[in-house]
Order: sequence, then structure tokens, then C-alpha cells
Amino acid sequence: MTATPPIVDRETWQRQVDALRAREKAHTREGDAIAAARRRLPMVEVDPATPLVGAAGELPLIEAFEGRPQLFASFHMWHRGRSAADQCEGCTFNSGAVLELSYLHSRGVGFAVFCQGPYPESARYRAFMDWPMPWYSVPEGSVDRLVAGRHFGMKVCYLREGDRVFETYWTTARGCEVMGSSYGMLDLTVYGRQEGWEDSPAGWPQPFGTGPGEPFRTGGRPISQWPRLAAGRSDDLGTDPETGSGGGCCH
Repeated sequence: MTATPPIVDRETWQRQVDALRAREKAHTREGDAIAAARRRLPMVEVDPATPLVGAAGELPLIEAFEGRPQLFASFHMWHRGRSAADQCEGCTFNSGAVLELSYLHSRGVGFAVFCQGPYPESARYRAFMDWPMPWYSVPEGSVDRLVAGRHFGMKVCYLREGDRVFETYWTTARGCEVMGSSYGMLDLTVYGRQEGWEDSPAGWPQPFGTGPGEPFRTGGRPISQWPRLAAGRSDDLGTDPETGSGGGCCH
């Protein structure tokens, strides 16, 4: 049987919850302080005419703002020529968590996926996953200007002032966890994320490995693909497996 916490009376339990709450509040206040420091960072200018590719063809970066003053861009890795099952599970996890954009829009912030590789392949993946968010491909000639020596998988915040565009912040790896509410909710449950790196009591279930992509895959696929297949969706991306790949997973 899976191990479980000790059983105590409600009063004893509440005392320990209250003690933990003090630490949680301190953690929240520190997060607020870090966010305040983030708002005071300088910024770097980016060419607003940097080309992207969307459903209607090529367009400049500034049009991805859709008239808003800010843009949150998720740089989605793409394994060119590979099947849907072989696409980046970490980026799939992050992109799939972004479904409701009205709260961002109410603050003047747009959201878009900037995908690596050719638009037609990745757009078919977006359709298979039934993702509604704005989706663009970053052509090879734009990679140096936008990625600037970093890597796809990162998240970037931009500010527009008139016809000028500036990058204000970027993050990657565990910094991307803010995109997905699933991890935040799992952290509140007794068994947590159930991943091998977590500090949990002996006997706690930890079936998800810590290798590249392992927390986001089951049965050889990104986890969120399985419900799409069960619903009868086709994951045919029209790809040629001989054309090569776009790189490794972002986690």
C-alpha cells in the first residue's frame, strides 16, 4: 500500500497547518519582493520589424502585439520532421496550460507562441492539440535577433512604445513553471508532483522520473496528447522523418 500521513485530531492538525502557513506567507512576500525587483530591471531594444510567420504569411514582430503595449512570448521548441509523439513534452505542457487570455488582455498583455521550425508542421500540431492562442513560427533569419544565443523553451516579456519594441525579462527551465497551474495544485496535495527529486517521506509514490522530459510523458508521448487521441483527433503532422530535428527538450 502507498504510505500515508499520520492521523491526528483536527486541533493538532490545524496547529501544524498554521505553523506552515507562516512560512507560506513569508514565501509569498519574498515572491512579491522579487517581482518588484523584476519590474525595475532595465530593458534592451529589439528590432520591431523582425519577421515571424503566421497563418497569413510573414509579418513583423510588432504585429504580434495585436495593438497591446505588452507581449508574453512562449518560445516553443520544435523537432523538425518528427512525429507528434516526439515533440517537446515540456513545451507542450507549458503551451497547453495557457487557454484563457482575457485576464492578460485586461492588463494590456498579449500572449503568443513563437515556435521553432516551419509553420505548417507546427500549426498542424497546434490544431491537433486544439490550442486557441496566437501561434507564429520564427524563421531562421530571425532566430539570432530574438533568441540571441539562448534557446527555444524560454519565455520572454516585451514592451512596445510606439513603433519601438523592447525585451524586459526572460526565463527558462523551472522559471517556466508559472505557466502551468497543474504543478501549483500538485504542490498542495499530499503526494506532491510525485517526481523522484522531491523531498517526500519514505513510501510516498514517485513514479515520474527526473530525466529529460520524463515528468511530462507517459506511454512514449507527452501526457496531454492522449486525451486528443482518445477523442479521435489525428496527430499526422505531414512530416518527413528524414528532414532532421529541431533540438532537445527545454527541461
